[in-house]
Order: sequence, then structure tokens, then C-alpha cells
Amino acid sequence: MAKVLVLYHSTYGHVEAMAQAMAEGARGVDGTTVDIKRVAETVPEELARKSGYKLDQEAPIAAVDDLPGYDAIVVGCGTRYGRMPAQMAAFLDQTGGLWAKGALNGKVGAAFTSTATQHGGQETTQFSIITNLLHLGLVIVGLPYSWQGQMTLDEITGGSPYGASTITGGQGQRMPSDNELDGARFQGRLVAETAKKLFG
Repeated sequence: MAKVLVLYHSTYGHVEAMAQAMAEGARGVDGTTVDIKRVAETVPEELARKSGYKLDQEAPIAAVDDLPGYDAIVVGCGTRYGRMPAQMAAFLDQTGGLWAKGALNGKVGAAFTSTATQHGGQETTQFSIITNLLHLGLVIVGLPYSWQGQMTLDEITGGSPYGASTITGGQGQRMPSDNELDGARFQGRLVAETAKKLFG
């Protein structure tokens, strides 16, 4: 049985929705268990509330020591100037002890993200996640062109070979489209299938 963790940070709920779709795709693989957890919000609560953060997310807060218990770890977060936000970086920066022990070597990893605009740094943010996962020894699963949705010209859409993604709009007014959620489900399933082959 493969165990998959979808680990995310979501400010306004867009990445949370993508995380749920990613988990849905992974759960579609027989013999797979999936948990969704989030990293702690580091913005002070009063400021977060004034800024409209979605603080009522169901996913429990993850601990670094949770990670070795999974065969696959899918990391998702929004974009800050073309890289991962401080909240996710702060969490991953605490994994030095796991790195030193090789605790995550050979596990499966993947990345997903969101940006406000089409060219707001989705791929560089995914690479900032993937770089961390490679340093920790994970084997990366992207979103291959076998998912044809990323090639559509019929609508504006996220998604790249590096992972699923969504475009939120400058005011966060756009939630993930059906196509973007399908991309997340496809990648989640591929992660679970890969983990099952390696650990199932």
C-alpha cells in the first residue's frame, strides 16, 4: 500500500482546492492512502484576517517529522515573486535533520502552484519546490504531456510539464477551472501510481 501526503500552503483557498483535487486523483489508485496537511501560517492572525486570508481550512497542520511516514510527498503553494512563499520555505528549512539521515531518499515528490497572472512565475515556483525535493533525495513526478489539457488553446489555463497549476486573477477572483483541477487529479494519480510501483 502506498502512502501519499499532499502538503500545501494556501492563502486564499486556490491552492487548497488544487490540493484536494491532487488528493482525489491519488485516491483513485487502488491500495493508496492519502493525507492532506498544510504548513503553519506565519502571518500574524490579525493581519491575516484584515487581508482576507482563508484561515478556516480543514487540513491539519503538518510537522516535519510526519514526512518520513509517507512514500510520496506532493508540495503545493502559491507564488511570491516567482518562488515559493516564506511559509513553505520555513517549513522545508526545518528538514535538515531528515536530510542528514537520508530519511526521504528514494521517495516520490511532486509540485503544484498558483499565480495571479499567466506569466507570474508558475514554472520558477515549481522549480523552487522541486529543488528542495531533489536535495532531500526524492524522485520527481511532473505533469507530462500525456495530460493533454495543458495544450489547450480554448481557454486560459495553468499546467506545465513541471506540475499542475492555476491562475487566480489579480484580486484572487478566479478559482481553479475544471481543466486545472483535472490536471491536478492527473498528476495526483501519476504520483500514486509511481509510489505504488516503487513501494506497493
